[in-house]
Amino acid sequence: MKEIVKIFHALSDETRLKIIKLLEKGELCVCEIVSALDMLQPKVSFHLGILKEAGLLKIRRKGKWILYSLNDLDIFKRFLILSVLEKISDEQIKKEIEALKNFKANQSPRDSKT
Repeated sequence: MKEIVKIFHALSDETRLKIIKLLEKGELCVCEIVSALDMLQPKVSFHLGILKEAGLLKIRRKGKWILYSLNDLDIFKRFLILSVLEKISDEQIKKEIEALKNFKANQSPRDSKT
């Protein structure tokens, strides 16, 4: 019962739903999510922590970067994630998607060669 409560709690916040929608297209680092949402890093990390604790995110380390992606291995969680993604159109988070594209094109430190 506690696991289900954590999952639905994680899905009950607009910011976390936006994060899930942003991760639909692939993994992102915190700085990319911060830029897309125009939020402070600690606040984004807080929301990522709730999503991770609910088992909705996977984490992969690449050098000094921590990359987040959707964890759809569990069939129940996969169903919930797909349901959320189906209900939220790209148009509803157009501003965030544009901010992410601009950040990746101009500033993403994770893609730099240094």
